[in-house]
Amino acid sequence: MSKTFKIITLGCKVNQYESAFIEESLNRAGWQRAADGTSADVLVVNTCIVTHKAAHQSRQAIRKAIRENPGSRVAAIGCYPQVFPEELEAIDGVDLVANNRVKSEIPRLLTTLPPAPEKTLNLPSFEPETPFDTLDIQNFPGRTRAYLKIQDGCQSFCTYCIVPYARGPYRSLAPEKVIRALDGFAKQGYREVVLTGIHLGKYGVDLSHNMDLKQLLQMTEKEGLPLRLRLSSLELRELEPEIIEMTASKPWLCPHFHIPLQSGDNGILKKMNRGYTTTEFAEKIKAVHAAIPQGAIGVDVMAGFPGEDNAAHENCLSLLRDLPVSYLHVFPFSLRKGTPAWNFKNKVDNNTIKQRASELRDLGRKKRMRFHNSCLGHIFDVLVEGPYAEDKALMTGAGENYLPFVFPRDDHLQGHIVKMRAARTAGDKVMGTVLI
Repeated sequence: MSKTFKIITLGCKVNQYESAFIEESLNRAGWQRAADGTSADVLVVNTCIVTHKAAHQSRQAIRKAIRENPGSRVAAIGCYPQVFPEELEAIDGVDLVANNRVKSEIPRLLTTLPPAPEKTLNLPSFEPETPFDTLDIQNFPGRTRAYLKIQDGCQSFCTYCIVPYARGPYRSLAPEKVIRALDGFAKQGYREVVLTGIHLGKYGVDLSHNMDLKQLLQMTEKEGLPLRLRLSSLELRELEPEIIEMTASKPWLCPHFHIPLQSGDNGILKKMNRGYTTTEFAEKIKAVHAAIPQGAIGVDVMAGFPGEDNAAHENCLSLLRDLPVSYLHVFPFSLRKGTPAWNFKNKVDNNTIKQRASELRDLGRKKRMRFHNSCLGHIFDVLVEGPYAEDKALMTGAGENYLPFVFPRDDHLQGHIVKMRAARTAGDKVMGTVLI
């Protein structure tokens, strides 16, 4: 009988991509994913430590896997063991602790685990010339859009962030391999691919021939592939005018940007080591909106960074109220051991952080509803995803600007891109009328 596995993934789209690689690799080796409600021979927890809560959830997932699957082997991999491996080594029942440096080796490590109770530790450190791990994936079962990790690593060292320590230096997938992967996804029938990375805007800085994200997109256009591309998060200064112009004029490039702000107060931005001002941020958002009026602009914002007083919080609210952003991702500030902010003074109490986060989320809901209303009456190219969980008579899909649609069910449309008019709002989605 073949061995069985389960993979529990926490955190970002890059982690999701890497888990998909592990699953596909195990399938090729003859393993099978365990059915829901059954135990597995091996359980893999792909961890996240971007916040204190994420780290806690990772430990919970590991302990739950051990508790609910007696006799199974448990692997803790990814960001947590990259930064704090000793905390996972100390958990009884963990058989493999392996970090991000060896993500491409995880399938092999899982298939060669020694007999219990021996514990395997694979924890090499990042080096300046660490190469990009090419993780080839052909399919994403159950997903209508594919993901492609083209960049890894971060060297920004924002004072609140543990990611540079967890992900190492900048590394990029060679452009010819990007094109090859995109062509493979197109041949598999995917009509949308999301380009992901830990610091996507730094794509190419480690490659020769002055390669960057803009040039990669230009190379991709020449291939004429029958799919559209969506960019994941881009930092303010890396969203170049040429990329905005290209997005405004090329239907294969989705008009959807996610731009981290983190704080709307210049003093706090400086303490965060973000490297830009609120004026720069406002100008970039307005430039994007002017070029792409129906484009979506998502923003990350943090509540309660050390030193954030009431005036700084009000500055943030005021900035965001006045800008044409489409939605907010709100994060309560989380202390991370090993970052400069761990030692900062003037920390904000938890109740105040929760209150400020709540106010930002209320603003985010208003922004999202305003954006949805602004799209009504317009026609969008909607990628049909599947049946709507809350009403099986409907299906869901996402427009090129990531506008979330629901519409009468027609299973023949799943996985296809169809023309759809945004008819009216329907809760947190938009009711669509299929045209083609």
